Amino acid sequence: MHVPRNQRILLASRPDGLPQPGDFRIVEDALPEPADGQLLLQVLYLSLDPYMRGPMDARKSYADPVPVGGVMEGGTVARVVKSRHPGYAEGEIVLSHTGWQRFALSDGASLRKLDPATAPPSTALGVLGMPGFTGWAGLLNIGRPAAGDTVVVAAASGPVGSMVGQVARIAGARAVGIAGGPDKCAYVRDELGFDAVIDHWAPDFAAQLAAACPDGIDVYFENVGGKVWDAVFPLLNEFARIPVCGLIAQYNDRPGESPGPDRLPDMMREVLKRSLAIRGFIVREFAHQRPQFHEQAARWIAEGRLRYREDIVDGFENAPAAFIDLLQGRNFGKLIVKVSD
Repeated sequence: MHVPRNQRILLASRPDGLPQPGDFRIVEDALPEPADGQLLLQVLYLSLDPYMRGPMDARKSYADPVPVGGVMEGGTVARVVKSRHPGYAEGEIVLSHTGWQRFALSDGASLRKLDPATAPPSTALGVLGMPGFTGWAGLLNIGRPAAGDTVVVAAASGPVGSMVGQVARIAGARAVGIAGGPDKCAYVRDELGFDAVIDHWAPDFAAQLAAACPDGIDVYFENVGGKVWDAVFPLLNEFARIPVCGLIAQYNDRPGESPGPDRLPDMMREVLKRSLAIRGFIVREFAHQRPQFHEQAARWIAEGRLRYREDIVDGFENAPAAFIDLLQGRNFGKLIVKVSD
């Protein structure tokens, strides 16, 4: 009789720039046994998200660093395979945060039950999960788009950017997306219905963005940074709002390294002159709005007003390579690793 064993992916070393395969290590051990009040989870899907790069460093941030030798952190969808907890039964599907491992123990405190009959379980990691909620909450609470506004978002084919642009259009604003490559740009324009989309690989990217925003930019949802910010900044209108949820172009920079001259004084002068509102946020501050988000997003999906795309990689052992590709923009849609059937 085959007895399943657990596999975990650990942080083997702290990356120097872009993570490498050697920064990860797979270990195998016996399945843990739940005690009273616990349950054993079998991971079905593992979410891969850009924020996971931050905890791989020892730098202080909003999330504690993953210790060297610790399990890589991340959200998961899992099945209850053993339960000694009165609130959970074997076979139930839950949203969890077990990290990069096939099986994990839980006391049930941070779990949320999912109903596979209402939505595919994987959507709890994307359009109906943290990324979708990040786009929805940041745009509506901080960006506050009004009818006729121009809203610009980078990584527009991804789970955050696609939510931002589609919600902006539902609010009556004009959505301009930025994406990498003709396939992603076509998806953003033809499937998601953005009003315009610009390829950030184009040699005249900044000029194309300016042409797509003849009346300037009222809301820029920042999740990339780098050259995209350089092109957006001159186009920001007076009183523009800039929610900041990520800076993926800079995640692999070494501590203390910033290429080019110090442009902060000039930027701050423009922030003052144009009355710009730049506001960073971590989505958990809006946790009280999650029920409203779930209700609206599920309804918009049912009505065909909100679309999504998943990029599913098969095989737990492929998580490190898929994560490295994510940090280089090689995914197309919400990146998820299928761990178990």
